[in-house]
Amino acid sequence: MKAIFVTGGKQYYVQEGDVIYVEKLDAEAGSTIDFTDVLAVGDKTGTPYVKGAKVTCEVEKHGKQKKILVFKYRPKKKFRKTQGHRQPYTKLVVKKIVG
Repeated sequence: MKAIFVTGGKQYYVQEGDVIYVEKLDAEAGSTIDFTDVLAVGDKTGTPYVKGAKVTCEVEKHGKQKKILVFKYRPKKKFRKTQGHRQPYTKLVVKKIVG
C-alpha cells in the first residue's frame, strides 16, 4: 500500500519498507512515530486529510547532511562573506500504513 503524508512542510510519497530522510524530529533513535496528516492512501484521497489514516515509521538515526557553502558578495564594494551550512535530518523507515 502507498501513501502521501506531510511532515516538515514537505510531502512524502512512501510505501511500506521505504527509507526516507525528513527534517529533524524530536524523537529518540529506535522509537516509533505516527503521522496522521495523510493526504492519500492507495486510491483514497481526503480534503485536506484522510480520516483515520496514519503512517507509522521507526526512527533509525539522526544526522547532518553534507556541508554546502554560501558565498555572498557585492561587486565593486570589497564585500565578501563565506558561510557553511549543514542541514540536520532524521532517517525514518516506514513500518506500517493504515487507511
